[in-house]
Formats: sequence, C-alpha cells, structure tokens
Amino acid sequence: MNKDFNHSYWELKTYFQPYDLIVVGAGIVGLSTAIAYKTKHKKANVLVLERGVFPEGASTKNAGFACFGSAGELLDDLDNAENSTQVWETVKMRWDGLNILRKRLGDKSIDYKAWGGFELFSENQDWEAVCDGLESLNFEMKTVLGIKTCYRPVNTPLHYTKGFKAALLNAHEGQLDSGKMMQALETYARKLDIRLFYNITIERVIDLKTKVELHSMNGIFETSKCVVATNGFAKHLLQLPDVKPARAQVLVSSPIQGLKIKGTYHFNKGYFYFRNIHNRVLFGGGRHLDFGQEETEYFGLHSGIQKHLESVLKSQILPGIKHSIEHRWSGIMGLGKEKKPIIRALSQNVIAAVRMGGMGVAIGSKVGEMAAELLD
Repeated sequence: MNKDFNHSYWELKTYFQPYDLIVVGAGIVGLSTAIAYKTKHKKANVLVLERGVFPEGASTKNAGFACFGSAGELLDDLDNAENSTQVWETVKMRWDGLNILRKRLGDKSIDYKAWGGFELFSENQDWEAVCDGLESLNFEMKTVLGIKTCYRPVNTPLHYTKGFKAALLNAHEGQLDSGKMMQALETYARKLDIRLFYNITIERVIDLKTKVELHSMNGIFETSKCVVATNGFAKHLLQLPDVKPARAQVLVSSPIQGLKIKGTYHFNKGYFYFRNIHNRVLFGGGRHLDFGQEETEYFGLHSGIQKHLESVLKSQILPGIKHSIEHRWSGIMGLGKEKKPIIRALSQNVIAAVRMGGMGVAIGSKVGEMAAELLD
C-alpha cells in the first residue's frame, strides 16, 4: 500500500509493519490507552502516532490542575443535567483517573503537590445558594468517592486576594507539572515497548473490517484495531457532532518574592483559574468572554481576553504586588453539551476516546483504561 512513497525496504519492514493497535494522539488519553492495552496484551505490537513534536493539544499546554470538580461547577452541572447519575459518574471517572495517574507514575516524577483546591466567590455570586447545596454535595462525595467532608469553608485565600467574599477548600485536590507528567508517561510507554512516532498527521482512518488503514503524508499505516484520542481535534477524523475545540488563554507572572498563593484556585464556575507555579502565578481562562472566537483549533492569543486576565490578576489576585507578565500561551480542549467523555466504538475496529471536558489531567488515565477495555 506504500508503493507510491519513497520508502526503503528497511523502512517498510521496520516502520510500516502491520500493528495490533495504533492509537492516534500521544496525549494523556492516547498514551494511557496504549499502556493499558499493552499491559494486558504483552506480545501486542502497539504504535502511538502524534502530529506534533510533542502532545501539543491540551496535554502539555494545560495548567496542571489535579482537580475533579469545584462545588459551584458541580451544582451548576446538576442543575442543567437531565440525569444527575451521569454527573456523578463523570466525577468518579475523574477521581479514578487521578488515582491511576499517581499510582502509575508516582507523585515525585510528576511533581504532584497535595496543596488543595480552592473555590472563590465574589460579591455578585450566589454564595448562599452554594452553601445551601454543600451538605448534599458532601453526602454524594462520600457515597460516590468515599471522601468525608470534601468541601468546607475557609478564610485563608481572602487574606491575600481582593474582591472575594467567601472561599471553599477541597483538600483532596492538588497540582502537578504537566511537562514532567507527559515525559513520565512517554518513558513508561517506551519501557513497555510501545512505539511512538511524532510529526505524523493522520488524514483518514478507513476501517476495512479485516484491517484499519491510517493514511498520512508519510505513508499508510495498517493495524487490526485503532483508537482515536485527539480530543478537541476529533472532527478531522471522526463524525462526532458533539465534540468542539475550545481554546483557553493562559499567562504566567514574573517571579514574586514571598508569594502567599499555594494551591489551585477557581472562580466564576471554573471559567477563571490560577495557581502558584514555583514562585510565580499562572492565571488562565476567560473563554466565556468570547465563546465564538475561542471555539477554534488555532493556537493563538486573544488580545481582549489576555488584557482582561492581566487586569483581574492585578486587581484581585495580586493586589498591590508589583509584577509583570513573562509568558503567554493557549491550549485547545475538547468540549460538548455533555461533560462525560465519549468512549465509543464507531465501527468494527475503530474506537473514539475524546471530549475530556477540560479535565484531561484528571480523567484522561481512566478514559484510556476504558478505551483499552472496549478494544477487548
């Protein structure tokens, strides 16, 4: 099938051999799928293909929040959900995914810090309504995850931020280094003899029932089974209407001596988030300020949102503290009407594992396990 490409005999035998499984996408979900499958099928020939020089969608561009759901966001999800069971199933998947990730790689290798997750509420938010739902939320968290008193009010963040009237702490959340996490996942995969090819863009996936062909500018790869784990970029290969790209803007401050911020922070139902990163502050979000323009696959900066982030950082997060902005970037998430991921067989030999809902760090490892199970 590769006769029209300038491949040597050795290249064809070495790189274009038939595979038992090819995973498209070398992010958290893709590598976790390959690892889970190879762990169970040790003799299987497994290949992971990635279009970038590294997993550039959301896996290496996320903020490194090891979080599974703030109280305000969950209450909002429950209010808008047709079936509350699905909301709690998704929360359970996030919790399980974090535990799989930490057990597989170890906290040291991913620089995991159990410093907690804080949700902040400003004057124009209905803090009382959230308080009214806390008892119910904590009961469900204990029932679903076995966590006792997941959310509790605290005052500490209010001492060094401005414009917030109340705060909740989830002591079971943390943060990690996304670069180290992906590097550790790649190392883990290679130790299992999983092959990884970068700079390979798959243009078509064709299920011929007896095999799957993956067409690229570099040649045609053949495999018995295929998992597409491209998250927000899924529409290029899959006919899935409820998966859309969602860009998130991020900035990082200059070093701040004596920085008091420690942990992960959310406000405005998760549309804004910040954390300490070494002795700096990472601040991101603002997608709701321009949903239309941020529904894109283009890695670019939205000047309006970036300016708004700068303003909020100066006035509310670092009030009175001298700082500058030293770095900016954007990442692409995969969202839909539902927050539960899509893990589905699209044909006899092709499976989709996409739409992480902006929670890939938490849920990605579990989605990979479930996709590997579906292969069997």
